Amino acid sequence: MYLDEAEIYVQSGRGGDGMVHFHREKYKPRGGPDGGDGGRGGDVILEVNQKLSTLFDFRHRTRYIADSGNNGGPNNMSGKSAKVLIVQVPPGTLVYDNDTGDLLGDLVEDGQQLVVAKGGRGGRGNQHYATSRNQVPRMAERGEPEEAKNLRLELKMIADVGIVGVPNAGKSSLLAVVTNAKPKIANYPFTTLSPNLGVAQLDIENLLVLADIPGLIEGAHQGVGLGFSFLRHIQRTRVLIHVLDGLAEDPMSDFSQINSEMALFDEKITQKPQIVAFNKMDLPMVQERWPEIKAELKTRGYEALPISTVTHENIQELMWLAAKRLEDAPEPEPVEEMPVYRAAEDPKAFTVSQTEEGWLVRGEAIERAAAMTYWEHRESVRRFQRLMENIGVEEALREAGVEEGDTVFVGEYALEWQD
Repeated sequence: MYLDEAEIYVQSGRGGDGMVHFHREKYKPRGGPDGGDGGRGGDVILEVNQKLSTLFDFRHRTRYIADSGNNGGPNNMSGKSAKVLIVQVPPGTLVYDNDTGDLLGDLVEDGQQLVVAKGGRGGRGNQHYATSRNQVPRMAERGEPEEAKNLRLELKMIADVGIVGVPNAGKSSLLAVVTNAKPKIANYPFTTLSPNLGVAQLDIENLLVLADIPGLIEGAHQGVGLGFSFLRHIQRTRVLIHVLDGLAEDPMSDFSQINSEMALFDEKITQKPQIVAFNKMDLPMVQERWPEIKAELKTRGYEALPISTVTHENIQELMWLAAKRLEDAPEPEPVEEMPVYRAAEDPKAFTVSQTEEGWLVRGEAIERAAAMTYWEHRESVRRFQRLMENIGVEEALREAGVEEGDTVFVGEYALEWQD
């Protein structure tokens, strides 16, 4: 079975908490702070495995959650960092943030990796907060929160040669003849509902990977028929074999229509080498039409061969011609080189709004700081208060009209405002 789209949920591991602890040893009454740091949470990484060819496995498992880091311990012992969670995907996978629609990465090469959820940093223990003025710091950090994303994976098949044409032109029959693929073949529109892959072994050293692309009709670039969900597979191929139906009412009109649909979807497709295969030459009426079709294609600058998927006429010659054109064709390029993470314009940015329950403070930095605060330790709370003052949250709340006793919500925490 072939599946070219999947939606999954990924969540990295939370960082381990730093520890508040003081060294205790006989005859050493002032051992000092020795609280260890928390371990780092595990990343979630997508990795290309060239042995995979579909996204079918994601139908059975859609949630991928990495382990969290361990908490710090006494005697300056750091918590153990969690292992990364590697999720394998086939080459040609595009990764989108399903909530924002942003393209996060284009995975093409075997072994290529993309970090889609970064593990939280481990919190620092109180050993880091000792100063000449504060030698007994009762303060530490909790681990950085996990990162979660809803992802949409979209697979673009990677094949050397794409077989295109109108429905029932004989694309699937051609693939079945030259490879060990077993596509569904029948005499009705849209027999091929999903792209089929096959490998043609020309000799000991030469082989071709072919993709039978579902039939395209007028308006395909706008989603008509099987739509653009399959047009994108053509982008990955390097050489095209355009199969013309010899029994069609107007084969050249079909030829022009398919090329127009591909160009409207992506103009770069028209730059790919294209070989025309005039099919069904085992029929006398098709043989009579061939000279006229051949002349017209030559005028337009296309190479053409008369073939028959029934008698196998010129099939081997067609494959060798495709292999020859493949030698000079450029390698497929990633859709776009993009960073894994896009930093906000100002990570310290925040908003303040009033609700029926109280005041709501939203912002990446301030919410993360709240999640990493030990609220049971006064020094940690004072540190959070200084942060609110430094980045301007306190001033913004005062200007908005906060009053004594009001509730201020920061992330998951509810705080009581006191002057």
